[in-house]
Amino acid sequence: MIGDLSVNPAPFPPEPQPGPQPPLRQEPAPQPRHSLRSVFEEYALYGLAGQAVRALAPHTEAQPEAILLQLLAAFGNVIGPGPHCMVGATRHTLNLFVVLVGESSKARKGTSWNQISRLFAEVDGAWADHRVTSARLTARGLIGIMGQQAGDRRLLVLAEELASVLHTMGRSRSQLSPLLRCAWDSGTLRMLDRDRLVQASGGHLSLIGHITQRELAESLHRTEAHNGFANRCLWACVERSQCLPDGGNVDPEELSAIARGLSRAVDWAQGQSEILFRRDQAASELWNHYYATLSQDRPGLHGTATGRAEAQVLRLSALYAALDCSSIIRLPHLQAACALWDYCSYSAASLFGSCVGDSIADRIREALQASPDGLSRKQISNLFHGHVSSDSIDRALERLSSLQLATSRYLTGRGPGRRTILWSAIDHDQEELMEEETAESDNLAELVRLVRTF
Repeated sequence: MIGDLSVNPAPFPPEPQPGPQPPLRQEPAPQPRHSLRSVFEEYALYGLAGQAVRALAPHTEAQPEAILLQLLAAFGNVIGPGPHCMVGATRHTLNLFVVLVGESSKARKGTSWNQISRLFAEVDGAWADHRVTSARLTARGLIGIMGQQAGDRRLLVLAEELASVLHTMGRSRSQLSPLLRCAWDSGTLRMLDRDRLVQASGGHLSLIGHITQRELAESLHRTEAHNGFANRCLWACVERSQCLPDGGNVDPEELSAIARGLSRAVDWAQGQSEILFRRDQAASELWNHYYATLSQDRPGLHGTATGRAEAQVLRLSALYAALDCSSIIRLPHLQAACALWDYCSYSAASLFGSCVGDSIADRIREALQASPDGLSRKQISNLFHGHVSSDSIDRALERLSSLQLATSRYLTGRGPGRRTILWSAIDHDQEELMEEETAESDNLAELVRLVRTF
């Protein structure tokens, strides 16, 4: 295997309770409602993927969502770029970018990967040994390893220190961010190396990133390069789901049975040069109902992080179909994808909330929240020590006002005709910030149950 990836097994529970805690806020996020948990258990744990999670869950402290997302990411990379969906002229292969966010050692992010690594070592030992890397991710290294491979173009990057990747992406001359975006989009990577164009085509890159909530908050404040990267990721808040002092012990026969099922699905997917996935009538009806929810605009970083909801659900549904050795996306496949996306969207809301995603606006909002009496326009300008133009500050204030995150009022000063504009933050209760996302979860649960009768 490339790098120093560990493949030790770890323990994990069947029905853990997610407790997303937003890194960009001071207060912890509320626990997801029972409907979100029940929808995940009833629909997302479908088929072979659900069988694997249920088998591994009692023997690990990691969260089921973490196991499921990493299993789908690994499977999507193993099967390669042949299986795909078409949206107009756009080709979507089944490679995923997954980011697990939780406390450093307590969220059991690495533990959840160890289980998946052990499982796929039985499915495709050569892939597990040679096409998974935890090496430091750089633009030149990425295009080098993807371009020099004459045969196998698959690569799964395990970024257990995703903060360093985000930091690299934030450097002004770094080409890592556009390369990663291209890898998710089409698999064709291009970059300028001094005076020559370097490119690698036909690659199939998947990413699994681990990061703490504090690191995520600091990285997002340091760079805006994440904006094009964030909506290509499936974000998941994770925590330890149970306490197993002696670890776990998965039945080897049960693990081998799951590995055999995965091997059959891999053989089916790789046995044909091209597989085009399509939805059947029942799945199309659910898709038509749910599409408006998926495609709606959301403000701030939450909207940025979930801006490719339709494409993410499409890829997830095709992965569930591929695990069933089917090129037809049926209703259970789409239901499972919707339920899993719902958890990722809830996690994104918990992590990013109403953060604007503009460094100037976010800095102003942070200062306004720390100033109960408000700040004058001059005081706001002083926050940037002359390094930000007046027009940029005005645009940031207009954006905060349009998002109902800040308001202004006039104060009469000394002397005739002298007035001062005072800006103040608009406080939103934590539960109010989550109300829309929770209502969305309830609507999805009702919709999925109705369409199940088709």
